[in-house]
Formats: sequence, structure tokens, C-alpha cells
Amino acid sequence: MNRLLLIMFFIFVAMGTIRAQEPDSLRRDTIPKVADSLAVDSDTTETRRERRQREKREREAKEQEQVIFKDSARLALEALSNKAWKRSLAIPGWGQYTNGGLWWIKVPVIYGGFVSTALIFEFNNRYYSDILEEVQYRLANNHAQPPNTKYPNLPTDSWATERLINAKDVYRRNRDLSILITVGWWGINAIEAYVNSMLKYRWDIGDDLGFKVTPTLLPQPATSLAYQPFALGVKVSINIGK
Repeated sequence: MNRLLLIMFFIFVAMGTIRAQEPDSLRRDTIPKVADSLAVDSDTTETRRERRQREKREREAKEQEQVIFKDSARLALEALSNKAWKRSLAIPGWGQYTNGGLWWIKVPVIYGGFVSTALIFEFNNRYYSDILEEVQYRLANNHAQPPNTKYPNLPTDSWATERLINAKDVYRRNRDLSILITVGWWGINAIEAYVNSMLKYRWDIGDDLGFKVTPTLLPQPATSLAYQPFALGVKVSINIGK
């Protein structure tokens, strides 16, 4: 009996010793692990200067990836397109001649527009100058007619002078407008040369450029006056290739 009690006593003492040692063993195991993690973090930590340099290298590498280099063929096509509109801007019709095609129709149309604006300018400027001389003489001589007047049927009063002043302003406005139209026509000439060169050198619109006009039947709106459901019409189709 005493021996059994003694054995049980030693067993309880041993169990208490093991339980008392468990926290110490855990603490001893965790301390090296924390120290090892701190050591690893201290080794991998970079300074601000190193981080800025690394970010700069990454940013430069990304920018280099986004750069698109043009090949020699594309540069040659862009040079042809730019040459056409620059030539038309220097001399109207030169770019159309460079592009080829229907240049023999386009060039006369371009110069026909310039001739028309020149005639409009000359007409308005001539009448503006004549009426201006008439008005200046009338204002300086109490609305009297000049010796060589071109408007002998106008009376010599303030009402006639006011009509001449209004006419003078109209001719001057039309003359200035003809100058703006000439500049705009010059710009349209350059734009047409550029667009035509783009369609010719950069995009293939095909050789079979067909323009077809065929008769067709168009549906009529449903009203009380529409006695026929269809009406004769025209269908226009353009083939621009593939």
C-alpha cells in the first residue's frame, strides 16, 4: 500500500514538472524564430534612395515598352501623303497632278474657282471705287453730282447720297468676302490632295470602283391622298472594294 502511494506520488510530481516546463520550452522556441524573422527583414529592407532608383528603372522600362517604332514602308507612305498637300498648298493643282488619277479634271475645276473669285473681286471692287468717288464728291459739294458722274439719274439730295453710301458698303463687303472665299478654296485644294493621297497610298479601296444608278420602286406613305402603294425612284450604289 505504501509502495503504491509512493509510485502515485512520483507520477503526479513528474506530470507537474512536464506542465511547468511547457511554457518555458515554447518561449525558448519562439524567441529564435522572431529573431530570425527580424534578421530576414533587416536584410531585405531597402533604403529610400534604392527604392526611388528601382521605381525609376521600372518606369523607364514601361515607357520603352509603349514606344511604337515606325517601319520604313510606313514612313515612305507618310512622306508621299505629305508631299501631295504641301505641293497643292504651294501651287494649286500640283498635288492633284502628283496623285494622278483624274487630275486633268480636278486642275481645271480648281483654277476655274480661282478665276470666278477673281472676277467677283474685280466686279465688286470696281463698283466700290466708282461709288466711293461719287459719295466723296457729293459730301464735299452739298450733295451735288460730280462732272463725270456715272449715276446721272440720281437726284442731288441727302437721300440719294445715303443710298450711294449703303451701296458702297455692300460692294465693299462682297469684295472682302471674295478674298476669304479665295483663301478657303486654296485650303480645300490642299485638303483634297491630302485626302486623295491617303486613300491612294494608305488604304486600298480596290480597283473596281463602280458607280451604278438603277430604277427602283419606293414605298409611299399611308395617307388618304396616296392612291398607289409605290412610286418610281432611283437607287444609287457605289462599290468601294474590299
